[in-house]
Amino acid sequence: MFQFKTIGVVSKQPVLFAMDDHYFPLKRNVCHYLSKPEIIEQPVLTRSDRVDAPDSLAAHFYGTVLYDEGKYRMWYLGMSLGLNPDMPAQELELHRKKTNASLGGIMSGPICYAESDNGIDWVKPNLGQLLYKGNRNNNGIDLPDAFVQLPTVIKDEDDPDPNRRYKMVYTYIYDNGNIGRSHTSRTATSPDGIHWTAGKYGMTEEALEHSSLYKVNGLYVINGQALSGKRRSEGGAELGRQATAWISTDFDNWLKEGIDSFRLLENQAPSERGTRKNYDQVHLGVAPVVYDNVSVGLYGLWHHCEKPFMDTSCDFGLVISNDGLLFREPVKGHVYISGQESCATPVPGKHYHTNLCQSNGILNVGDETRIYHGRWRNAWVPEGVTDDYSGEVGLAILPRDRWGAIGLNPNQKEGSLLSIPITFPEGDFSLKINANGAEGIRVEFTDEHFRTIPEFSGENSGIVSKDGLDQIVEWPINQLLKLAGKTVRMRLKLEKKDQIDPRVYAVYLVK
Repeated sequence: MFQFKTIGVVSKQPVLFAMDDHYFPLKRNVCHYLSKPEIIEQPVLTRSDRVDAPDSLAAHFYGTVLYDEGKYRMWYLGMSLGLNPDMPAQELELHRKKTNASLGGIMSGPICYAESDNGIDWVKPNLGQLLYKGNRNNNGIDLPDAFVQLPTVIKDEDDPDPNRRYKMVYTYIYDNGNIGRSHTSRTATSPDGIHWTAGKYGMTEEALEHSSLYKVNGLYVINGQALSGKRRSEGGAELGRQATAWISTDFDNWLKEGIDSFRLLENQAPSERGTRKNYDQVHLGVAPVVYDNVSVGLYGLWHHCEKPFMDTSCDFGLVISNDGLLFREPVKGHVYISGQESCATPVPGKHYHTNLCQSNGILNVGDETRIYHGRWRNAWVPEGVTDDYSGEVGLAILPRDRWGAIGLNPNQKEGSLLSIPITFPEGDFSLKINANGAEGIRVEFTDEHFRTIPEFSGENSGIVSKDGLDQIVEWPINQLLKLAGKTVRMRLKLEKKDQIDPRVYAVYLVK
């Protein structure tokens, strides 16, 4: 195990992102260079053409993509105009009241399923499960709750029970005696991701909308925004949309206490705070990809406009965490992907804002990091919605783990960054690097108190022979085995040479 005692992290296979100032706090003549993902212009999944399909209005990526046993699998939210008359009678009565009052005639749900060989071209298989507007010829998943949202799914290889291998958290509408929407979360488990058994009601005491379900350090975590009004800002004033995490050790029982996972600044005036006020908020919490020692992901940067709501838009911001619970921005306020860059399919002659939606859609496959996300075309009006309203699934792609780099300041010829103390394990291990301009990168070590270790510095520094992912660091004389069991600091030295401008994305420690 590699140990980072100053931040309390122990890891079998740590990834040290250069942009993470908890691992590389000391810097000279360098700065951040956050990446711009490649945006696939055309959506990878859109709504169905059939009027009786459960996703005839929108295919919303409040959902999940997994790369599972050689294929891509997607769970997403279907929406249609008008209620499903085949719902149970008590559900139908409840949702007639709530839908007409607050959702403009939209049927939110069911959860739908699609799959793909390449992650670009998707098929919606006929599951034959759900009776929807007169037939079962659809890709809807039958759950006991008809009005549902936010299907976040993980495959839990550690669960010994094969019937619980796939785990889901979704939200459902319940009857609180009032007209407005009241929703909270519920779990479900499955042996195959197709046939689901719902968990008990009362998972949490709070109304919430979440973007992600993940497992970190043995804990199940859902991350979203609390909407019950129980969470408050300073002085007890109302709180805007902010990220909150809820945790469980067994997936069945969830702590009542939540974690303030990530927050943007609230307005200074308490009277100007709250979800209906016009300022930037955190939509749907944080959706990360989880490594052994670090989590990186996106939050919804929600630009709220109450009147008209159609002027509301949402971009993505980038966050990082060393425990998977408390997140921070590597560069505060940076828009990582905007709704103008990943734009919902336009309507000719009309302008609508795009609301981007993050969820369980970040995955590393081969040498790519794929970011599946929702594009919500915001044509929401108080009187209801028209066919201009839509939701689709978009895709952005990065070279694997290249969320952002540390590079030299402009006009600087050399610089460096220095890590926190690392205690290496006993036995053999290696160090790899993900970088460009490798010829201008050297790796040195100091002891815990910053004293240079001559055997691994200067002419004895580690070198990287070529650019790319997982490039081994080689040592001219000594082997890393000499540092086994010792506590050291890693120094990355960057030097500009001719046309070479080095950029470091990540360092991998491999036992």
